[in-house]
Amino acid sequence: MATPQLSPGVLIREVDLTVGRAENVLDNIGAIAAPMAIGPIDYPIEVATEQELINTFGKPISTDSHYEYWMTASSFLSYGGVLKVVRTDGSNLVTANAKISNASTRASGVGSSTLKIKNIDDYNLNHADEVADYAFAAKTPGTWANDLKVAFIDSKADQILSVGSTVGVSVGSAVTYYYDNEVLAGSGTTEALRGGRLEGIVTEIGTDTVSVKVVQRVSSASTVYPVDYSEGDEVRSFPATASIGSTAGQIAIGVGTAASVTARQDWYDQQVIALDNQIIYWSQIAPRPGTSVYADERGGRFDEMHVVVIDDYGTISGVKATVLEKHVGLSKAADAVSAINSPQKNYYHQYLADFSNYIYVGDNVSDASGLEDVVQTKVGLSTADGLWGKDAQDVSFAAIGNYTYALKGGKDYADSSNQMQASLGDLITSYRLFRNDDEFAVDYLLMGPGMTNKYESQAKAQELIAIAELRKDCIACISPHRADVVDITNSETQTTNVLEFFNSLASSSYAVFDTGYKYMYDRFNNRFRYVPCNGDVAGLCVRTSIEAYPWFSPAGQQRGVINNAVKLAYNPTKAQRDRLYPKRINSIVNTPGTGIILFGDKTALGYASAFDRINVRRLFLTVEQALKGAADAQLFELNDEITRANFINIVEPYLRDVQAKRGVYGFLVVCDETNNTPDIIDNNEFRADIFLKPAKSINYVTLTFVATRTGVSFEEVAGRV
Repeated sequence: MATPQLSPGVLIREVDLTVGRAENVLDNIGAIAAPMAIGPIDYPIEVATEQELINTFGKPISTDSHYEYWMTASSFLSYGGVLKVVRTDGSNLVTANAKISNASTRASGVGSSTLKIKNIDDYNLNHADEVADYAFAAKTPGTWANDLKVAFIDSKADQILSVGSTVGVSVGSAVTYYYDNEVLAGSGTTEALRGGRLEGIVTEIGTDTVSVKVVQRVSSASTVYPVDYSEGDEVRSFPATASIGSTAGQIAIGVGTAASVTARQDWYDQQVIALDNQIIYWSQIAPRPGTSVYADERGGRFDEMHVVVIDDYGTISGVKATVLEKHVGLSKAADAVSAINSPQKNYYHQYLADFSNYIYVGDNVSDASGLEDVVQTKVGLSTADGLWGKDAQDVSFAAIGNYTYALKGGKDYADSSNQMQASLGDLITSYRLFRNDDEFAVDYLLMGPGMTNKYESQAKAQELIAIAELRKDCIACISPHRADVVDITNSETQTTNVLEFFNSLASSSYAVFDTGYKYMYDRFNNRFRYVPCNGDVAGLCVRTSIEAYPWFSPAGQQRGVINNAVKLAYNPTKAQRDRLYPKRINSIVNTPGTGIILFGDKTALGYASAFDRINVRRLFLTVEQALKGAADAQLFELNDEITRANFINIVEPYLRDVQAKRGVYGFLVVCDETNNTPDIIDNNEFRADIFLKPAKSINYVTLTFVATRTGVSFEEVAGRV
């Protein structure tokens, strides 16, 4: 090849012949779809421990045998696997939410009766609009969030705004503002007030501003509202049209400090979160909100706010009035950046969507249109300025004050509380999320429990087998219909039922059938439960991969012991196992001195093949996934001897390692001109043929005992046995 240099010099080139490698594969990822008490809808969440399962999806519930789903998932996790859980949708699910009228200082109405926010994607696409019909909503549907309290507070008592003139005003002067037919923030009502006045003290004077601490309100009937009403320490703005005088809309300036206000208290220190079971002062939560550094640097004012989520009745935490979350120093400015965690955005609307575990924000509560009973302070007591959600530059943000909202109206899978029955169609929709093997890595599909009747249970099983066949990189684990084995005392009837259930299911080496419903303890409800064993069968495969290798059988005394099992609903005899095993069904048995074990390692393949054994299927899944990564690295390379040799040099060491670990008896890799013919190369293809002799598990043991005469030599009779 000619040098690419155009003048004398030294050219350094590198050729990389190390591209690609065969990575080890740990097949420990399960997947299950289930109706759950909490959690996002149709959005797979990965959990690695039982505690994570509780935190994300709640605890097991007795209603509608929901515990079967939950404890199947928990059983799988006990073997060391991780689990992708999809909470299934339901037509009756509703998300608990609050309108402005749900604030504790307002009417006790309910939120939207039809709101259902499925997950974060659904929120961003369909429910994050700031003209929504709710103020706050629970993160996920269900009754779990009913009566959850959301409280926020801002700097309503610290607004400093313009007036028409500062002539004759000095700090410490007594100030009276006369009003008529005005709605005043903090007055405790939304009705227009007639013929009254606000009395306060001037605390600061600017070129065109007067800051006033309002200390009491007096009605036209000379009724005095003392400093303990909600705005007792308010810094009040006066309209730009105000003038010195003593009629409505005017300001009267006195001389000296008014003696009647010497007992004034600080407004923020008196603010209480409105709860039914505890008194919590905002000052216990965080310092008073004001103006953030970000807004102040841009001429903005009063953007800070605090938000807390409180479990008032202890339904989530178990302890009344538990503060579940507190989000301090959030901003009303859409472009705000945290001064502590820069460059983290902290606009309250998006921040809570991203970081709260409990709530979303809906409507912009500083805009009264479409919401009820809004009382707020705005520039000049007008409605034109200060809306939240603007950029911080030169904006004095409107203030609401201290509000507490109760989330209402959440529903479970039926109209009554704690109903957990999902339909077959909704479950299938959830499972079909896993059809995309590029998006979701899955090694085992867990059936969980069956449905209310055998035919729906069979349809659910068929769907899982179809998904596994489509992906060709995972195994569907299937248990029998509950009513076929639980609460049936005749084992022959149980055997017949199990055979009938599995006979109609499709033949596949990507599925495993078992007979088991185990009896285990439910510590959350203090009861023993029958739970399907498909989570355990998948878990045994995970444990085998961790303790040995995927190509070892997960059955038997060494690796097949079932966790947390007290007894079985169906414990087949040897004669019954002889009927089940030829029909692709692996028995789970209780053996004295050993415990409850998986006693078979067949796949659901309906004909004789090496792939009718679990260990062989898992061997090929492991090798295929490992070598696929090496093959991906060859894409868009040139199909020549160098590329083919590089691929062989990756594959053969990996397979030698598998052989050394007893996975195969032998192998052969062909990747040369014999299978990469000119036609193949011209078609932009690359071919490698990999031949494996898989190791076989022992399913049958024969022990022959021969009695001989004393004088007979063993060598004489050994060949005749």
